[in-house]
Amino acid sequence: MRLRHLLLALGIVFIWGVNFAIIKLGLRQVSPLALGVARFVLAAFPWVFFIPRPKVPLRLIALYGLLIFAMQFGFLFTGMKLGMSAGLSSLILQLQVFFTIGLSVLLLGERPTIWQLAGALLAFAGVGVVAFNVGGDVSVIGLVLLVAAAASWGGGNIVSKRISQLSTTPNVLGLVVWGSLFALPILLVVALLLDPDHLVSSFTNLDWVSVGSIAYIVYLSTLLGFAVWASLLAQYPVSTVAPFTLLVPVFGFLGSAVLLGEPLQGWKLGASSLVIAGLCINLFGSRFAALRIRSNA
Repeated sequence: MRLRHLLLALGIVFIWGVNFAIIKLGLRQVSPLALGVARFVLAAFPWVFFIPRPKVPLRLIALYGLLIFAMQFGFLFTGMKLGMSAGLSSLILQLQVFFTIGLSVLLLGERPTIWQLAGALLAFAGVGVVAFNVGGDVSVIGLVLLVAAAASWGGGNIVSKRISQLSTTPNVLGLVVWGSLFALPILLVVALLLDPDHLVSSFTNLDWVSVGSIAYIVYLSTLLGFAVWASLLAQYPVSTVAPFTLLVPVFGFLGSAVLLGEPLQGWKLGASSLVIAGLCINLFGSRFAALRIRSNA
């Protein structure tokens, strides 16, 4: 990978990791559902008038918007509000890799490798460590909602794979913008039903921290992040680009420590080690085994 692209990849995973601390800052004044509504209003408009819709059935774009945007971020924002720290949220959300694998087995008939199964066991053992330490900056409902967010992301990945199979010219940024458009009314209806008072009051007398948080989430994490990531995937193999996401929880914990003063206890390091080790085994296990076999031949 060229140095410029390497720095771009590191910059994006840094933005995505720190994004969790930024979300936490935004949630101090804005309710979770209101933050979701604001995110998708600004991610969809005015871009939807200029960026063409992906040339796939609308039902797939709607399903993508429901799963990977409305449900994932509805669960994520609410879970963080109800008792999950920013650093742990960045870690738990990476379980989407294993939910994607599980759903591909159930829905697409794919067969998991022994390395994927071993990686999943390690990663979920890390979640068990988090669950064992409920209390303080971890709540049961917050952890459950974060796992639900990861599962929603996994479901969205399956839909995204189907969209890529139907489209000869992938339009990732268009999918983000149009998916946001379909996610918006879903979150708006839920917010009006469950929390109508905070939907309005969240946007009165916003301080600069809240405004900056919303801008960061929309323009840096969502639009810039997905656009740059899509360009990297178009130029390099997935196996070259995907491993950079292993750094998201690292930057997530660093960002939460610096911006929020969240403590980094030993059990958090242990849980992080298990989840990241599981992700590494999932990504590199089969390749390492193949290299061993070739070297011994």
